[in-house]
Amino acid sequence: MKYRQLGRTGLKVSEISLGSWLTYGNSVEKDQAEKTIDKAYELGINFFDTANVYARGEAEKVVGQVLQKYPRESYVLATKVFGQMGEGPNDRGLSRKHVFEQLHASLDRLGLDYIDIYYCHRYDPTTPVEETLRTIDDMLRQGKILYAGISEWSAAQIEEAIRIADKYLLDRIVVNQPVYNMLNRYIEKEIIPVSEKYGIGQVVFSPLAQGVLTGKYKKGQALPEGTRATNPDLKKFVEQFLEDNMLTKVEQLEGIANEQNVKLSQLALAWILRQPNVSSALIGASRPEQVEENALAADIELSSDVLEKIEEILNDK
Repeated sequence: MKYRQLGRTGLKVSEISLGSWLTYGNSVEKDQAEKTIDKAYELGINFFDTANVYARGEAEKVVGQVLQKYPRESYVLATKVFGQMGEGPNDRGLSRKHVFEQLHASLDRLGLDYIDIYYCHRYDPTTPVEETLRTIDDMLRQGKILYAGISEWSAAQIEEAIRIADKYLLDRIVVNQPVYNMLNRYIEKEIIPVSEKYGIGQVVFSPLAQGVLTGKYKKGQALPEGTRATNPDLKKFVEQFLEDNMLTKVEQLEGIANEQNVKLSQLALAWILRQPNVSSALIGASRPEQVEENALAADIELSSDVLEKIEEILNDK
């Protein structure tokens, strides 16, 4: 496994990281989740990601329990705050009250004294940014958080956060977690330039477009049983990538992967890692063998000719 700096910090994270969205504490049994996390750790993955809202805290419990067997200094753990965690009016968002209470709830569920990276899971238009950042800064100074991040904030919102942090001498955010893959490249236009300007690294989720970039879905064929696309609760996340024009691109990309003697998933991850502003690609593996396959992407170097061919496919040239 290879490691990269998290933005402009001194923290080193594995190029492939393991997340728990839609998997642990939810659709994946605890025993299977443990085997998958153990395999990731064995392969040198030192970066694990969860969130309070994933299965209403159950994912945090599973991840925390599995990681208990490993030395705390040997891994980097991230979780998040923003989503609905109860029925009360203050049970969501980025108010001082909610952030304070959810951080301590996450620490309790994870069984930890501190969290390496704490993300503001979305932007909260109902709470002043300075209120949120001051709360995060307080937690940083208390040693309960080591680094602050955001997820799916716009370039303008990132700029706002940096300006306010500098004005009040608060710690800056150092990491952003956006969606990024071959079929969704929105961060290239504004997010990456702004992030490079302020030393913010990207830890990208859905790098395989909800499994579409594994090649399991074929144009004109029935959806494979047991996949997210056939799950009533999960299909909404994958449907946007199942249009014919998307699947045509996937078919062509698979041809390039075959030419390079790699899996399509490995090609897709290696393509993401070509981007220097990306600190890590966050996979959502539910089985140990998926982790093994995806981890190999860190060793794949794509030539300029291959990158050019990929670009032609993605731009319909």
